[in-house]
Amino acid sequence: ASMTMDISNQNKLSEFYEELNRLNVKVVRPDINECFADFRTLDGKFYYALGGIKAVGYEAISNIIDERIANGNFLSINDFINRVKPKDINKLQLEGLVKAGAFDNINPNRQALFDSIPNIITKSKNIFENKSANQIDLFSEDENTQDNIINIIEDWKFEERLAKEFEAVGFFISDHPLNQFTEIFDDYKINEYAKFISEDVIKNSNIAATLLKLQERKTAKGNSYAVLKLTDLSSVFELFIFSDVLELNREILKEGNSLILNLVKNVTEDENRFKRINVQKISSLKELFNSPINEVCFEVSSKDQVQEISKILKENGKTLVNINLINDDNILQFKLKNSKNLDRKSLNLLRKEQISSTIN
Repeated sequence: ASMTMDISNQNKLSEFYEELNRLNVKVVRPDINECFADFRTLDGKFYYALGGIKAVGYEAISNIIDERIANGNFLSINDFINRVKPKDINKLQLEGLVKAGAFDNINPNRQALFDSIPNIITKSKNIFENKSANQIDLFSEDENTQDNIINIIEDWKFEERLAKEFEAVGFFISDHPLNQFTEIFDDYKINEYAKFISEDVIKNSNIAATLLKLQERKTAKGNSYAVLKLTDLSSVFELFIFSDVLELNREILKEGNSLILNLVKNVTEDENRFKRINVQKISSLKELFNSPINEVCFEVSSKDQVQEISKILKENGKTLVNINLINDDNILQFKLKNSKNLDRKSLNLLRKEQISSTIN
């Protein structure tokens, strides 16, 4: 019940969602045919409240759900337009539902739907007026045609989809932007923020996080600093950076960008919240992910593995390649004469062959 009370408080909702994830409760994402206006638990599943989406009015969405419960699931966008009263679908409400992915199962192309919202609203009003005037709808067409939806548009790309979902829901519900980069977490020795904070032995660590919000402020003395609100795969947290780090990284400090931050703990007894954690360095995850690898060291235990490597690293390039051949207590170290062309894809192929590698 406490959830319904807090239905419009997105910060509370995101904390609550993290808690559900931790408890391994299956959350049913916003879906116009499955969810309700409020939060519900049925058969051990937790149904996300459509009324909890930004700009989605509780009363209007309740009317839409009543229609669905009375007359069955919405089979298409046209079916939806034909059955829902115009007063229950305004521009912002539809935008919120589309961004949250509530129509994904009827029409997976969120951008096409989003751009068709003005058509949908006009069409809905026409149908309603014709029904009221009891006229034959000259525009009526076969139920299954999707004439009101712009068809040719490509959908939003992964990051944009998630950014828009984040705007509507207040957190990432279908996926997390960091998931496209996890394969390089080991290379950069990434720790979760919660682990870095709670374990005293870790004084210095890299964490990977997506920037949710950046607020610039000034200290009493007039020095500028910024508060970064970030999310990694297990929590949402805030860090402070001073003006020099801010200026240096302005280009990459855009909301929705994924970053690697090098953090150092200050061990002094000072309770000043600025001093507790220092952000030493910030890098763009995307740039690191796409940049060529400078130097790599492979550990192999057989000739076959060496052949695997030579098969994949045919082309010369910019990567220095070291190979450590380990057998019977001996380590033979080789360095390839020519630099090779090694990208993430090749590295992953080799890792799948159980060939371990360290990036320098």
